[in-house]
Amino acid sequence: MKSFILLFFAICFFSLSSGLSYAAQQEENQIVVSATGRVSVNPDMAEFGVLVKSVAKNADQAAIRTAEKYRVVQQALRAAGIPAVDTPTASYVVAPQWEWVQPERRRELKGYAAQHLVVVKVRHLALIGKAIDAAVRAGADEVQQIIFSSSRHEELRREALAAAVLNARADAEIIAKAAGGRLGGVIELTVGQPVYRPVPSMDMIAMHAAAPEAVPPTEITPAEQDIRVTVSSRWRFLRTAVK
Repeated sequence: MKSFILLFFAICFFSLSSGLSYAAQQEENQIVVSATGRVSVNPDMAEFGVLVKSVAKNADQAAIRTAEKYRVVQQALRAAGIPAVDTPTASYVVAPQWEWVQPERRRELKGYAAQHLVVVKVRHLALIGKAIDAAVRAGADEVQQIIFSSSRHEELRREALAAAVLNARADAEIIAKAAGGRLGGVIELTVGQPVYRPVPSMDMIAMHAAAPEAVPPTEITPAEQDIRVTVSSRWRFLRTAVK
């Protein structure tokens, strides 16, 4: 019985060792490569924030004044060709305004501020300057960062993905040849999140209403952007038979 148990453990140990050796061999016979595909695009859409705000002695007055400014700005955006569905509210805040009184070392209530932030989506880039001018002349207090995008983003992302896989295969083939073998089939492909690389535009600009003849029309020209997709891959490495 004792001999049987020893034989059983010997077989298990041999099987485990063989499995580990095979796994190690398989690991040694793989090539791991990461590669990126890139597609450039000229944006055809944009969005930016428009902030209207008011300060008053009480919260009601601050809210009323901000609501009136919001109404005028929205009307101006309609006239500039931006539909209501593309000017949704991003945030709305009414908050007390405190001031620190140093001699008495205490806070003092100075009034209330109401802020209404709207996101303006421009689906035809030719309208962006007109939309900005309309918001500013209607009394917007701030025009916030402009973000450009492309209506072809998903199509271009797929192009970048295909390019990333081709680049990964090409690199793996070079590695295999340099190592004295050849490339086998793919074992695994993992796709990273696509990276959109816009060139920053206006960050946050305080704006004030002005007469139309006082300033020239706003012109916005976006830079070319990159859509990048990265893949991680594992390939079989086939050793060349020794003659």
